[in-house]
Amino acid sequence: MMPQVRGTLTQDRRMADLTWLRVGGPADWFFQPADEADLADFLAALDPAVAVFPMGVGSNLIVRDGGLRAVVVRLGRGFNGIRVEDGRVIAGAAALDAHVARKAAEAGLDLTFLRTIPGSVGGAVRMNAGCYGSYVADHLVEVRAVSRDGRAVTIPAADLHLRYRHSDLPEGWVLVEATFRAEKGDPAALAARMDEQIARRDASQPSKERSAGSTFRNPAGRSSTGLPDDTHEMKAWKVIDDAGMRGATLGGAQMSQKHSNFLINTGGATAADLENLGEMVRKRVSETSGLALEWEIMRVGESAEK
Repeated sequence: MMPQVRGTLTQDRRMADLTWLRVGGPADWFFQPADEADLADFLAALDPAVAVFPMGVGSNLIVRDGGLRAVVVRLGRGFNGIRVEDGRVIAGAAALDAHVARKAAEAGLDLTFLRTIPGSVGGAVRMNAGCYGSYVADHLVEVRAVSRDGRAVTIPAADLHLRYRHSDLPEGWVLVEATFRAEKGDPAALAARMDEQIARRDASQPSKERSAGSTFRNPAGRSSTGLPDDTHEMKAWKVIDDAGMRGATLGGAQMSQKHSNFLINTGGATAADLENLGEMVRKRVSETSGLALEWEIMRVGESAEK
């Protein structure tokens, strides 16, 4: 028996409609809370044995074809506000990273690294997202979350132990807001920098395709930072190329010809096609270079096979 809600609670929601890769079987339940109180009341009343999976906009996610045995919580309009107070940027977890970057720039604050990161603030914090040498960890002050048992909690950034694509947010807790610090900058200069970043991204990445961003972490354990010690030899796309897997296909899945570390759905791919192609790439890279590529895309749920 599910708790009563003021938001929207849907049974057997097809996740393929909600992920950028357009794959995924049904979630047992899909909850869009009306506001933070609705979320807190729901989690407090929900059977502790039921798994809770907070979801952003599905930009870095493969949901397997058998779906998710969980309540998927997706925050909506009541959680996407962005405001600037005392030189800090406070963003709801559902606010898109790109919108936060633009709103900050308009206020003369530099969070430009967020401009080209797909997805929303909640996911960016959880994964310590980064680009162009800056990471969430460099700017995050604190977050507010609702615990699995429905308590409102403020967590200092240090307690999340942010590291490369990881944080220590407890299982089933839902981020609702994040506070960032930022250096001051000229709004026009910040806007110009973001335009240049978008142009650079679109020139090198398949930004118009159905993808989930970078498929694998760089073997050196860092993003493409542009720092002096960042070498092409240790980037995932380079070892994928060296293994002859640029453009490799399986069913409707393909490693992009434009950027070989991007896994794309060319049309009609299943989650199994995508994940199995990724595993083929990992195997080939291991055979040719001895390197073990680690997935950057989150993969959740059950396979369709019985």
